[in-house]
Amino acid sequence: MWNRSRILETARLRLRPLTVADEADLHRLFTLPGVRKYLWDDEIIPLERTAVLVEASLASFEAHGHGLWAVSLPNDDALIGFCGFWRFHEPPRLELLYGIAPGHWGRGLATEAAVAMIRYGFDVLGFARIEASTDAANTASVRVMERAGLRFWKREMTNGLDTIYYGVDRNSFVTKTRKHEETK
Repeated sequence: MWNRSRILETARLRLRPLTVADEADLHRLFTLPGVRKYLWDDEIIPLERTAVLVEASLASFEAHGHGLWAVSLPNDDALIGFCGFWRFHEPPRLELLYGIAPGHWGRGLATEAAVAMIRYGFDVLGFARIEASTDAANTASVRVMERAGLRFWKREMTNGLDTIYYGVDRNSFVTKTRKHEETK
């Protein structure tokens, strides 16, 4: 059974599984122009679609131990982003997904959340490899993937979009992060 009270903490962030109570805040984040541009191909999704996504995330946590997490600052429960593992494309592939509210961009918070999720994927979920993708034009997301330790894997047209894929296997990530921590 999934531990709903699970919380991940980083130096500057607090992550917890999304709940139904997060739907309105998550919807506001999803519909911000800078977030929806690449996440929803600039579509303004209805609140009901966010509710369906949160329900699917909760079901995924119950069935598989992964889904989407709310991202907040340590001393403030306000949702400033999301991060987690989600199925994309056809056929569906499990990928790392992240997003931070524009007011918090440029501070490395998306990278910090992504690294926490990658560690969770390897250490808790036992993944052998973690992948992520983005529209080729989304250079900020490409930088997050690179800074989080993922490496370019391929570029192709996916669902009519020029898409870049990145990935990292457990051994490469552990070696990279260990070397980084030793140089601090």
